[in-house]
Amino acid sequence: MAAPMLRWWCLGRRWVLACIDGGSRHGRGAAIGFTSSRKRGQTSVAQQPLITSQKSRKGEHEWAAVVGLEIHAQISSNSKLFSGSRVHFAAPPNSLVSFFDASLPGTLPVLNRRCVEAAVMTGLALNCRINKKSLFDRKHYFYADLPAGYQITQQRLPIAVNGSLAYSVCVGKKPSRVITKTVRIKQIQLEQDSGKSLHDELRSQTLIDLNRAGVGLLEVVLEPDMSCGEEAATAVRELQLILQALGTSRANMAEGQLRVDANVSVHHPGEPLGVRTEVKNLNSAKFLAKAIDSEIERQIHELENGREILNETRSFDYKLGCTMPMRDKEGKQDYRFMPEPNLPPLLLYDTESLPPGADPQQVINIDWIRERLPELPSETRERLIQQYGILPEHSFALLNEVGLLEFFQNVIKETRAEPKKVTSWVLNIFLGFLKQQNLAVNESPVTPSALAELLNLLDRKAISSTAAKQVFEELWRSEGKTPSQIVSEKQLELMQDQEALERACHTVMEGHPQVVMITCSTEGGFLGSRGQGPPSWPAQGQRQPEHSARSLSTAPLLSLKAQANKGWPGYIRSP
Repeated sequence: MAAPMLRWWCLGRRWVLACIDGGSRHGRGAAIGFTSSRKRGQTSVAQQPLITSQKSRKGEHEWAAVVGLEIHAQISSNSKLFSGSRVHFAAPPNSLVSFFDASLPGTLPVLNRRCVEAAVMTGLALNCRINKKSLFDRKHYFYADLPAGYQITQQRLPIAVNGSLAYSVCVGKKPSRVITKTVRIKQIQLEQDSGKSLHDELRSQTLIDLNRAGVGLLEVVLEPDMSCGEEAATAVRELQLILQALGTSRANMAEGQLRVDANVSVHHPGEPLGVRTEVKNLNSAKFLAKAIDSEIERQIHELENGREILNETRSFDYKLGCTMPMRDKEGKQDYRFMPEPNLPPLLLYDTESLPPGADPQQVINIDWIRERLPELPSETRERLIQQYGILPEHSFALLNEVGLLEFFQNVIKETRAEPKKVTSWVLNIFLGFLKQQNLAVNESPVTPSALAELLNLLDRKAISSTAAKQVFEELWRSEGKTPSQIVSEKQLELMQDQEALERACHTVMEGHPQVVMITCSTEGGFLGSRGQGPPSWPAQGQRQPEHSARSLSTAPLLSLKAQANKGWPGYIRSP
């Protein structure tokens, strides 16, 4: 049997030294250290680590991930960007297509004013510099759902540049520790959306729906300032809230009104950035975070095993939980950008540069739009914390659910309960019921007025906390009833007559001397020596209509009376 020998092998651009078993009985050398079937993170017993000509970095240096985003938000407008076709999500296929949308010869684009105003407002909210002159370009590529063979966009001179987006990340197990981070915004540009390709696997056909073709989009390009999926998802969620607050986009990811492409690369700190890959068409914040983290893990695994990262486009398979290759990355030259010959430069004005006597309907004034900016989510959260004294994480929760903040504020207006108690009920009980039933806030059978009335009953101690939860459950089931009606029907009100309450206590104590004795012998009184709860008094009132649902209010009084009346004949007897 021949002795093993060493031989150099070339893997891509790296040379490695491998051990060759020259005495194989099959007559050919077997290289130790190569395998094609090893699972990720799994090491074969027969497989030895490769000895590379470069010093191995595996396990010696940390990897740093770099994440940038391209976000496409559908503009909230009645008509498309360059045509008069209506915009509607659930319309029948190909029912909202104009001659221009279908790219019939001789049709020309007409710019939608509403889309321009939405872009300017979004740029101002994101601290961008608004270009008073912007240009339109043609971006050429060939897909069946792009009838013209090109997309009208803004590549050379977009409408807004150099902005920033601040977002907050909760750190640690207690989310009250909030860290605010900022990601730079490279540009915001106007562009057309494409149509939709529908793949029929049974018939092996691809169907085209052009209803979406030509719908106005805002493309927001975020610089690679993020380092993980959680940061990217949080930044997208913050942008989503801003767009919804502005009214420039509904940003409903489930309906494709907000789509995200992620650019991901990894490198060692202090070294140049690595080759990036693009993960396309992520329409969920949850899947966005998973896709980015999965791609980071894949790239690190590839590099640590001596392979190269390709500049390619990938998609995320949510069932497998990993990214899959789609196509090689196309360079900018492949798109053949050229100026759009049918659209002149887009000119914007401010108060100083506005031409004298200009018709307000024919020009767009940046300062007029700035004055219409509403309260932004970050300002709303700060106001809630200052005005109501709630925790930072509660302010985030109130804004993250569509319609929940408005519901909360309506309850606050109609109740005397403390804001913290209202916050607890809205976030824990009300929102919990919504999640269980998979309902939106505007679909809730419990109105703000009903919850406010229930909290008023609880605040003036007309009912107990346990009874209040029973009333809430009944409100959820019996739409139309008021909390007061439910309390009256189920006899859940607490007894307010002190003399009647004492008489009820005497009745219970006389009938249960053993419990009285246990109460009196408990060191520390009502709560016990080690903080234990009070002894369990029989729910006497629950069996008598005149004492219904009063056991919780009488329990402390019963224990105090038993402690105060130690030695009373008839109350404490020896066993």
